[in-house]
Amino acid sequence: MTALFALISECPVAAEHGAHRERLDALADDIEKDASLSDLARAVSSPAVRTFLASVFAGSPYLRLLIERDLPRLQRVLCDPPAMQLPRLESELLARIEAAHDIPAAMRALRQFKNEAALLIALADLGGVWPVMEATAALSRTADFALQMAVRFLLGQATARGDWQPPYPSEPERDTGYIVLAMGKHGARELNYSSDIDLIVFFEPAKVPLRDPSTMQSFFVRLTRDLVRMMEERTADGYVFRTDLRLRPDAGATQLAIATDAALVYYESFGQNWERAALIKARAVAGDLDAGDAIIAELAPFVWRKYLDFAAIADVHAMKRQIHAVKGFAEIAIAGHNIKLGAGGIREIEFFAQTQQLIAGGRQRDLRVRETLIALDTLVERGWIKADVRDDLSAAYRHLRRIEHRLQMMADEQTQELPTDAAAIERLAQFSGYPDTAAFSEDLTRVFQTVQRHYRVLFESSPNLTSAGANMVFAGQIDDPGTVAALTEMGFSQPSSVLATIRGWHHGRYAAVRSPRARERLTEVQPILIAALGASADPDRAFMNFDRFLAEMPEGVQLFSLLRANPNLLQLVADVMGVAPRLARTMSRRRRVLDAVLDPRTFGVLPSKADLNAVVASEIPLDARLDDVLDHVRIIGQEQAFLIGVRVLTGTVHAGQAGQAYAMLAETLISRVQAAVEADLERNNGLVPGGAAVVVAMGKLGGCEMTAASDLDLILIYDFDGDAMMSDGQKPLAPSQYYARMTQRLIAGLSAPTAEGQLYDVDMRLRPSGQKGPLAASLSSFQNYHNGEAWTWEHLALTRARVVSGPLALKDKVDDIVRATLTKRRDRAKTAADVLEMRRLMAAEKGTDNIWHLKQVRGGLVDVEFIAQYLQLVSAHDHPDVLDTNTLAAISKLAVAGVLSHGDAEVLVAAGKLLHDLGQVQRLCSDADFDPETAPAGLKQLMVQAAHLPDFRVLEADLKAKLAAVHGLFDKLIV
Repeated sequence: MTALFALISECPVAAEHGAHRERLDALADDIEKDASLSDLARAVSSPAVRTFLASVFAGSPYLRLLIERDLPRLQRVLCDPPAMQLPRLESELLARIEAAHDIPAAMRALRQFKNEAALLIALADLGGVWPVMEATAALSRTADFALQMAVRFLLGQATARGDWQPPYPSEPERDTGYIVLAMGKHGARELNYSSDIDLIVFFEPAKVPLRDPSTMQSFFVRLTRDLVRMMEERTADGYVFRTDLRLRPDAGATQLAIATDAALVYYESFGQNWERAALIKARAVAGDLDAGDAIIAELAPFVWRKYLDFAAIADVHAMKRQIHAVKGFAEIAIAGHNIKLGAGGIREIEFFAQTQQLIAGGRQRDLRVRETLIALDTLVERGWIKADVRDDLSAAYRHLRRIEHRLQMMADEQTQELPTDAAAIERLAQFSGYPDTAAFSEDLTRVFQTVQRHYRVLFESSPNLTSAGANMVFAGQIDDPGTVAALTEMGFSQPSSVLATIRGWHHGRYAAVRSPRARERLTEVQPILIAALGASADPDRAFMNFDRFLAEMPEGVQLFSLLRANPNLLQLVADVMGVAPRLARTMSRRRRVLDAVLDPRTFGVLPSKADLNAVVASEIPLDARLDDVLDHVRIIGQEQAFLIGVRVLTGTVHAGQAGQAYAMLAETLISRVQAAVEADLERNNGLVPGGAAVVVAMGKLGGCEMTAASDLDLILIYDFDGDAMMSDGQKPLAPSQYYARMTQRLIAGLSAPTAEGQLYDVDMRLRPSGQKGPLAASLSSFQNYHNGEAWTWEHLALTRARVVSGPLALKDKVDDIVRATLTKRRDRAKTAADVLEMRRLMAAEKGTDNIWHLKQVRGGLVDVEFIAQYLQLVSAHDHPDVLDTNTLAAISKLAVAGVLSHGDAEVLVAAGKLLHDLGQVQRLCSDADFDPETAPAGLKQLMVQAAHLPDFRVLEADLKAKLAAVHGLFDKLIV
């Protein structure tokens, strides 16, 4: 194999050879006098090698010292084949670590290993023996092995003390749960010549072989502190690598080594987008490598999101812009320019690749690569970028990394800033192989411009975030007069309070704005956010609710980034904050509802039953356990109810459509919960022979008139083979017990709070015999009860009975019983007397003269419903087609049948529509009773819009008139 010196094909330029030639000549004399250096003597006798070494002497005082201090080392580096040298160095270090009896001896061995590797890599790089990316890989390999040996030494010492009891004493790190991850360039095997190494240290408690597990945390903190000391403490032999542990989770508040379970919780709960970007390059390099690979795999869902991530691109661009603003790197220059962080530099190439990896890597797994150049290749293969863009950026990356190495080789400094004085720039240019500064600057400027052009194209669609007409200042302790004036003009009645609250956000008052990245995103989106809140119907209330909403959010980066990427979404958020705190609460819990409203189909047609079933099927596997089903139906229910509410809020659906949509959603979720409850019962208790159960909806669900706050009035009816005595499972139950348990679990499944919140309140009081009867009714008992025992009010309620879940055969039987019951001939006078007495009792208990109590006020919803239900009961025998579970549909059918005059029907339908419209808005926007004296202006305006009237005064007059008309019809018709 060929020696390194014979492979040299490139050489730095040395303009002044005098002093360096003299030093090199003196060195050559020393080499000639030492017989053991005969191979080196032959090498340096070559004019080409002499010129190469003189150029190295001229360009790098650091490398000159490494050469002069240890001539046998120089002989090994120049005269051995380069491919054999790192394996030899590793073998020698392993032997010395195994022989070391104390930390100083181990540290000496590590430093001698690093010094020789550094000289080898530098000369191979400068001489063109290794291309730049092979040099970065060799530097990374050197760091890997140094860390592995340091960890092995420290754990070997702990083993000797008896504190550590590893399964493999000769490899005390293996399968023991101590994990060292390399981040950044080290993780990607792209380490630069004088780079720090960025590490994160974890430990997996279940695998740790400590004699005393109670000392685990303190043991690993000491171990990691010793590891850092071994790597970076400067001794007479130098140092190994400067080490940075600040990329660990919440570095300001956590220990140097973190338990894996705590780390996973942190990333899942508080992880930021910059951490996602950093973890792209994470690689297990020392300690328990298998455990390291495992935690990287566990972190994949955090790093790689399934859906397009607006926050990623916003974060990357904002970080870059912030670097430019603070460091002054926004303009391309040569003198003093930072080739890493400056415009057109290495970081822009890395950001260009990482941003698109983060956005698409969740769905395209081949983008999940650490290496920048491989990422660019894969982006071309996937069609994200064109081949010529990849070629430009790849060439620029290699060029800039090459210059970065030469800049750092000069004095072994971790710097990427080009010199500022002309003489220093000239020396760097020549050390980089250029004849003069002009050629160096021309090449480098062209590279910077190429990178910047492609980087800008990636972000050119970023929205303009300035607030038109207002240059608002929110920083500082004193209110800016111009900002106070602008806020007042927007409609805020207490601008100083608004400013104080915003300053609190920037001081990290809430978890959502506690991280610097969240506050940076907030700063960017703040002007248009405040403008949107100011443009809402009630700016003060909108701002107050947004502040409350922000206080409830666990993190704000995603929200602010989403708003920044979609300014049109801001007005919807402002409207929600101004009038719909119920929706705001859902928004704070359910991040992805904002993604959903970006879909233009959201404001087109409402989802069909098939659409909802598809959503449920995609989110909940058929074989999911009951607990998982209950959590997921709550998530789906809250998100889909939010989307219905947004449609109501924006006026894209009317109350009748909303009532049907809420009901269809409830039916879908009831059906899925029933299926899960039945499957759970079958696992434990088997099946009842011939058994089946249906859920019957009553009240607003039965009538498809639900609102955002409606509860569920339900009855569970079951049937089974007449001779069945018990279910056939391991824990058999009698049919009545079986279906009672099913009903209990169904109620709990729909109403019990879980970690994902509550779904619905459930009311079973409309079952046969009410609260005195069994929870579940058999088909025969349901039929018998309504044939002879039920009260008139129960038959009124039965007009809205509708089977919403369960097998079709049993549904048909229940429908037949309901229809047969409702079409019986009735005594009109007795039925009317019963209805009037019932209404009198309700008025005595709940009556009101407040017209905004839309249900109980005379002429309100109760009267409209009673009229429809009464007329159906007394006329269905002769006119069965009048039956309909929906109140307004039944009124229309009563008019068609001639039971009700068309004029009276028009009055009732108009009143019913107004009451339902207003009720939908009230229940959507507030949990409290509506009071026009204290209600926000935005809510009142929304009610006016829902009623299609010009203003609130006209609405109030119209409501009074319609209530009076209904009250009159109640007295006229129920006789």
